[in-house]
Amino acid sequence: MFGGNFTILFLFLINAIFRGAGDASLAMRTLIISNGLNLILDPCLIMGLGPFPAMGLEGAAIATNIGRGCGVLFQFYFLLSRRAVVKIGWENIKVKWEIIKKIISISLGGIGQFIIGSASWIFLVRIISMFGSEAVAGYTISFRIIVFTILPSWGVANAAATLVGQNLGAKMPDRAEKSVWLSAFYNMLFLLLVSVVFFTWANEFVLIFSQDPEVVKHGVASLKIICLGYVFFAYGMVISQSFNGAGDTSTPTIINFICYWIIQIPLAYFLAVNFNLGSSGVYIAIAASLSILAVICILVFKRGKWKTVAV
Repeated sequence: MFGGNFTILFLFLINAIFRGAGDASLAMRTLIISNGLNLILDPCLIMGLGPFPAMGLEGAAIATNIGRGCGVLFQFYFLLSRRAVVKIGWENIKVKWEIIKKIISISLGGIGQFIIGSASWIFLVRIISMFGSEAVAGYTISFRIIVFTILPSWGVANAAATLVGQNLGAKMPDRAEKSVWLSAFYNMLFLLLVSVVFFTWANEFVLIFSQDPEVVKHGVASLKIICLGYVFFAYGMVISQSFNGAGDTSTPTIINFICYWIIQIPLAYFLAVNFNLGSSGVYIAIAASLSILAVICILVFKRGKWKTVAV
């Protein structure tokens, strides 16, 4: 997987180019090809179906890289054949240091956001582990369910970021702002529906992955409590991505640092240990921090400084 990491780099990078140019359908087709091939090749190379040798886990890695590699070739075909909105030719292959420096400057904020989010999750798991392996298993199951079901929301958030970038580039900041509020509202409606479903059938969802009573108990508690912050989180994720779309990656980085490291982690430990709420204290801290993040994002967004960052 490490040897083929260049494929995932190009896959994410060029898909971001397509989305930024407003051609999200081409990015989707790339992922369909990449993941479709992966799904077909996985059982063939893992178990040795047909003419393929049985390679076990190594086969899974090879299948993944082949799928991603074919997706990248598909991307390059559109970029170089000039059939996409963004067209690249030999005349574009030149070093432009000002653009390189700007890309690095903007990307540092995105890197910071990813590190802050990943590190906070590790700390939360460490706190939850104080209450047994069943608590960790239950939280992990609920977390995977949550991540899978909010994928459409991340799509909406990415679309909002694209609309912000395009409208600011077209010197239409008011339309950019309207795009964000509409995206956030529709995202809120979607996550409200998801939270109702989770709260009502949390037990049934968790039972799909584990039959252990203790694991199910922790998983259900995690799912029910965290989904209470979904309505606020809908606004937070859209507005946070919209800052990125405007080129203001430092603002969401600072907000994430405050909400995840300054508020979420200490609050999780305090509620879980000092208030004797156990792992439920961690889940409450997650819901609370996501809600606070949304409120801060809304207040900062209304100030409108993001409209001048890309100028």
